[in-house]
Amino acid sequence: MYIIVGLGNPGREYAETRHNMGYMALDILADRHGIDIKRENFRCVFGEGRIAGERVVLAKPITYMNNSGWAVRDLVNWYKTENDQLIVIYDDIDLAAGDIRIRAAGSSGSHNGMKSVIYQLGFDDFPRIRVGVGAPEGGMDLIAHVMSMPKGDDLEKIRTALNEAANAAELIVAGSMAEAQMRFNKKPRRKKKEEAKEAEEAAQRKPQESEAKDE
Repeated sequence: MYIIVGLGNPGREYAETRHNMGYMALDILADRHGIDIKRENFRCVFGEGRIAGERVVLAKPITYMNNSGWAVRDLVNWYKTENDQLIVIYDDIDLAAGDIRIRAAGSSGSHNGMKSVIYQLGFDDFPRIRVGVGAPEGGMDLIAHVMSMPKGDDLEKIRTALNEAANAAELIVAGSMAEAQMRFNKKPRRKKKEEAKEAEEAAQRKPQESEAKDE
């Protein structure tokens, strides 16, 4: 049995914010596989069903983000799943909007929800799917950024990424972690400053190359 947890905050005001990528990816999986996420226990709302022939639990902690670990610990203790049968989906400001990253294990990074999960479980060797929401720009406060809704180009990229995150979760449940990583782990996008510097250096090289050819 697999437990797929989507991290987020309960409440209508948080429904489509950057910090609720986990919830939103779970909604896609629930819709695809006819799983009702309505039961309430283990400090979460959850539903049971099947994906790729495997029994799965889709769960949304309702503890608020910073205490997500309480719910995840309760679920794992009840269902007695192996570490690699727990999949956690969550937002990541360190990835560009629309990128996703799949790992079989690792640290929490700067994400408070994942810090809580790892602390409460006492281990970090479980699969996770990070959905990039981008870093705040123009001096915007970090909390205001993750609690806001993506718009325009970012929104379209994130919608695509959420479907990819659901696809990746399905592959992991089917036993194809390596394929999921190969398909969806995109190389980090280079920063604009780095690209501008390379373009400037290339422009400076052209006259020198022309002079060398004339000689």
